[in-house]
Amino acid sequence: MRPERFHRLRAVLSRRQPDLTVLMEKVNKTHNFSAILRNCDAVGVLDAHVVPPAHGLDLHHTSSAGTRKWIQVHKHASVADAVAQLREGGFQVLAAHPSAGARDFRDVDYTVPTAFLLGAELYGVSEEALALAHGHVVIPMSGMVHSLNVSVAAALLLYEAQRQRSAAGMYAPRALDGDAWQRTLFRWTYPTLARSLDADGRPYPRLDPDGGILPG
Repeated sequence: MRPERFHRLRAVLSRRQPDLTVLMEKVNKTHNFSAILRNCDAVGVLDAHVVPPAHGLDLHHTSSAGTRKWIQVHKHASVADAVAQLREGGFQVLAAHPSAGARDFRDVDYTVPTAFLLGAELYGVSEEALALAHGHVVIPMSGMVHSLNVSVAAALLLYEAQRQRSAAGMYAPRALDGDAWQRTLFRWTYPTLARSLDADGRPYPRLDPDGGILPG
């Protein structure tokens, strides 16, 4: 590990927002799933959540640009399980859906812990998920079509969240700390070794200021 590379990893990780995320409900096109993860990385999302479609879902390498290495993806068996976990973690879960009571996405506060709930390309967010969400947000449309591509919608929502959080100074202090910081930094720095240590149930070694592994 070159020190320059290590310091870049540290700088990127220091700007990660552990309380900003997305929940993808049965997004079934791999290029959209991958593009959403790329959007997440661009605005500093640390973790993403997904309820996979019945046929499963894999990354599309062209549109993901390797972001799976930097975004931890958590899979859930059902949208109820996913929303329950996010609620327990203190997140407001906001469904992107043009319901009658939906608010303009620019008029909602995203400086609080926020999870954007995104639905499948053809059907959108399910009725079950809409009922579980804290609220609904809408991206105003002036044309003949009624919705944007799901990855484009995700980008607009995430960049509005980034705008608000940047204005509030939330990218300046390191939000991730303690054991979570140390473990994530090691996984980013030595991913292959981290997987091996995880498989054996062994702890990660400490790193020196330039990313070298300390003895003992």
